[in-house]
Amino acid sequence: MPPVTEPTMSALIAIVTNLPIGTNLAMLHFLWMLVSGSLLTHRGALFPALQSTGIGEEAVRRAWAALRSGVWQISELIVEWDKYMQARQWQPCRYEGYYAVAIDTTPFWRPKLQGLASKYYHSVAEKALPAVILGLIARVGQVKGKRIALPSHMVRVNPQDPGEAALKESLLKKAARVLDLLEILLADAGFKLKDVHQAKVARYLVRLAKNGTARRNYIAYTPEQRGVKPSYGRRVRPRVRSYKGREIAATPADATVTWQLATGEAITANVWYDLVRPDVQPSPEADLFDIYAISDPRYKDPLLVGTNVKLQAPTVHALYTDRWPIEQLPLAGKQMVGAHRQFVFAQETCQRLPELVLLAGSILTGLAALHPTIPTGFWDRNPQPTPGRFRRALAGLPFPQSYPLPGRLRQKPAVTDHLPKGIAAHRRQKQTAVAVLT
Repeated sequence: MPPVTEPTMSALIAIVTNLPIGTNLAMLHFLWMLVSGSLLTHRGALFPALQSTGIGEEAVRRAWAALRSGVWQISELIVEWDKYMQARQWQPCRYEGYYAVAIDTTPFWRPKLQGLASKYYHSVAEKALPAVILGLIARVGQVKGKRIALPSHMVRVNPQDPGEAALKESLLKKAARVLDLLEILLADAGFKLKDVHQAKVARYLVRLAKNGTARRNYIAYTPEQRGVKPSYGRRVRPRVRSYKGREIAATPADATVTWQLATGEAITANVWYDLVRPDVQPSPEADLFDIYAISDPRYKDPLLVGTNVKLQAPTVHALYTDRWPIEQLPLAGKQMVGAHRQFVFAQETCQRLPELVLLAGSILTGLAALHPTIPTGFWDRNPQPTPGRFRRALAGLPFPQSYPLPGRLRQKPAVTDHLPKGIAAHRRQKQTAVAVLT
């Protein structure tokens, strides 16, 4: 048995064991197909990919039925995967007592799918294209020195309002409900600060637009000044701007902090405290936040972030960089697994398959960090624990039929096994004529 088979089967069994009997075995077959990269070689076709694992035609049909109409929810599988990783020394990242929780949205492009109302902006096409969009909430931690984001919740679009903006609003509200007392929410510039405030997120660290501004939470006005008393605080510009060829200077920072990374780079952060959004008037009840403009010599533009938690500048930089592992999950799920091409069309299946794909990406990332790295060949002298390497080691391996399974993982015979199936069940049979003697 190849060395990657045992840890993979151990993880998959732990995830699906508590599902209903019969469904758990079918989902085990389906998840093995995903993590082994069978979809990649068959270009997204589910039935050929399942057949290539060597489980047999009947098992292929059962795996497909479990995906389509099985009694399971992705939240159940996520909980079991989280338990599996925590039992193997996965530790959440902590800074000044706060834990990192990242959110993001990811699309699965379906330009030919009929009746799909949700769209997502495609940077190459430069327009919004039909896509199945999912919102993702993940806790960020480390195992064996590698940062890993473990998904905790997945949010679907609202059928009544399937737009991207509505999904982000639902995702922020969901994150505000599930955020623990010592957790801080990390979001990129796709989530506007106004939406974060409206969702009433208790603690957040959000990336701001490059030209983002704010205002002071007080009005700088003296009786000697002429004109109407202003209604808004003085504007704060963290960066230099230009308007009609005229340069507008940046607002002097309230504080400037410099520190050095372990790799040797000197980082500088300019900080502005107790600000409000440009559309908010000064008020004691206003949502206050601080702005950090973090300059790294390795990047051209400074990183502009806003947070409502009083933190040191190095902590803000370390927290936001911990948001990046959530970007690994769609990459590992779509490109590494091969699910960027999908050929499912039922409404529920179109949602379930992307959810399982993101989970498969998380499984590959976690298993790659937990177990010894497998080099591609003799030329690979410094292999890294990436999901692509682990998936490559699983590529082409059939489902291990001889692997010992728990008693709950078994096929559940249906009560209608004695009845004909398929076309034989509804084909009309001509009755044989019987001669009646009188």
